[in-house]
Amino acid sequence: MSVDCDVVGMTDALGIRDAAERSEAVLDRIGSAAVVDREVLETILTAVLARGHVLLEDVPGTGKTVTARVLAEALGLEFARIQFTPDLLPSDITGSNVYNEHEGRFEFAAGPVFTNVVLADEINRAPPKTQAALLETMEERQVSVDGETHQLPDPFVVVATQNPIEQEGTFRLPEAQRDRFSVKTSIGYNDIEGEMELLARRADRRTLAPSVDPAADAATVRAMREAAEDVRVDEDVRRYIVHLARATRDDDRAAVGVSPRGIQRTFEAARARAVLSGREYVTPDDVKRIAEPAMAHRIVLTTDAGVEGVDARHIVRDAMDAVDVPGVAPEADESPSADDPTGGGQAQDRPTDGSGDIDSVAGSDGTDTGDSL
Repeated sequence: MSVDCDVVGMTDALGIRDAAERSEAVLDRIGSAAVVDREVLETILTAVLARGHVLLEDVPGTGKTVTARVLAEALGLEFARIQFTPDLLPSDITGSNVYNEHEGRFEFAAGPVFTNVVLADEINRAPPKTQAALLETMEERQVSVDGETHQLPDPFVVVATQNPIEQEGTFRLPEAQRDRFSVKTSIGYNDIEGEMELLARRADRRTLAPSVDPAADAATVRAMREAAEDVRVDEDVRRYIVHLARATRDDDRAAVGVSPRGIQRTFEAARARAVLSGREYVTPDDVKRIAEPAMAHRIVLTTDAGVEGVDARHIVRDAMDAVDVPGVAPEADESPSADDPTGGGQAQDRPTDGSGDIDSVAGSDGTDTGDSL
């Protein structure tokens, strides 16, 4: 497949608006193949731009695998799928040293993790020891085998899918591994029109699974990530993120709230959200839109809250209701554009109260598993 040159072009450096245009092209390309709510796709791409990883939790058959594969295709990245099973070994993921009889020495045989986008399919069907094999790769972007370190490709993204914890034959993800995911979201079931669209697209193609041409490449993705690093986050917005996290810790329903690492991941995700909106600065609405997928899976419920069926997302929502929202205005030297006559001001953001609330969007994370730090 050839990369769309009109979309990719030069990728030595990208401005915020160029990165936003590339992001829009990628989202459109994914949406042309996968019938998934736009908000879910934006959350996934937010994690990619924030140099993070994605956890998708849903019942089987909702399109998790297709979404991950089409994401890699749209980004023009190498892709590998690892089916997690109870008998999967850590070396089946990372690789191992194999004796070469011809050379008379051991050589490293790289595992499927040595690619750009790794789909860890049904990750909670493998035992904890195998799940933990992903820890170093997700955090350090490297694999250590027999004392030797092997660097992973750049960019490197893990998209892990898991079935709800109530499903038989699953193993709860270790706390340390859950905290490695920047966001956790859920695709959910489509409405009637969405499922009719699914059938219409299947009728129009002769292959079992959809595919797309690239709208970017590895260099473009790296440039988009660098653009996110240039996004400004004012002190009031930084303080807002910190207060939200601390409010989850003070909630009586939470045994453990959002950690300092969770604060950093939320900060990074908010900057990536601003890129998707074509802004050079983060607004409180950016934080609100990413707070639930970036924070809820890091909260450990108390025993009583678990028995009562409390949803960790509700703790994050209550924190957003309790913490005062700061006012943020664009700097005076930011000039208006044809697409944004206000100069990228906060008024152009989608509201988060009511129709803009993450929970009100079909396909938002609908299952809490009591995930912890």
